[in-house]
Amino acid sequence: MTTGTGSTGSWGAGGAGRRRLGRAWGAAAVCALALAGCSARAVADGSGGTGAGVDAGAKPAVTTTVNPTPKPTSTPLKSLAGARVNIADGQTVGVGMPISVTFDHVIPAAERADVERQLKVSADVEGSWSWIKDRNLLDGQRVDFRPRTYWKPGTAVTVRAGAGITRHFTVGRSLVATVDVRTHSMTVEKAGSTRRVPITAGAPGMDTWNGTMVVSDKATKVFMNSQTVGYGDAYADYYYYAVHLTTSGTYLHQNPKANTYAGHQNVTHGCIGLATDGTAKSFYDEVIPGDVVTVVGSKDTVAVGNGYGDWNLSWEQWRAGSALA
Repeated sequence: MTTGTGSTGSWGAGGAGRRRLGRAWGAAAVCALALAGCSARAVADGSGGTGAGVDAGAKPAVTTTVNPTPKPTSTPLKSLAGARVNIADGQTVGVGMPISVTFDHVIPAAERADVERQLKVSADVEGSWSWIKDRNLLDGQRVDFRPRTYWKPGTAVTVRAGAGITRHFTVGRSLVATVDVRTHSMTVEKAGSTRRVPITAGAPGMDTWNGTMVVSDKATKVFMNSQTVGYGDAYADYYYYAVHLTTSGTYLHQNPKANTYAGHQNVTHGCIGLATDGTAKSFYDEVIPGDVVTVVGSKDTVAVGNGYGDWNLSWEQWRAGSALA
């Protein structure tokens, strides 16, 4: 965790920031995407950003193949004003990216079904909306759409929210990384190929979150400060090739300690560390927002609202979060 320049959050010197700080993620302000956490700020290009918080828009309403057109209310709800969509128009995302709509005000429970009816996702997929308690927002300010299983590569998606808000995006190649903290390794499955990468994760007592996280954004340079996550003066420095995973501050980034400990021991403050020999940069270069990173063998599953933790709920649990269920 840390505080940096630009991208919100990172745990700090290889630390996923105080994972204890909470699991519900909340994109900064109304940005459904900013999974900041370790109080870090991205400084360099921040390439790969999800467009979080920049797109106003909303989402589809149902759970079906090529979602049927919801019956709009006679007058668009005022509650859709101030809505933002986490995916930019024309963007290409990974197979795990949920469509996340946030609002600048709380949507009362009695109005949520009507809001969902004005959100439409057009795609050949079975999916559903679900209201999420975002880490940095109030209950009723975030609703996400997620397929039953990961998006199929190549899927073209159109999102419409009420009248006048439309977003088109495409699902790119599949990249799913599985980090096993017990073997200190990460298996990367990308477009049919598989490789294994040595890593170092959170040390005992500063364990990396368990469960599935989705890349929200990335930055070549992030300043991480341990004071922002309760670790005193443990670190305050820039870290490179940082892939953002949770709002509470979990990053997968380059860490000099990985040169010695990757593949052998977990020594970070919660983040996932990769060596400086080109390993970190190589992973950084190929990752896009929406790619999936699942951690196994650790403790405490990341909360649904702590970044994009949507995939940590079963399909039945996910659907139950819809006001139309």
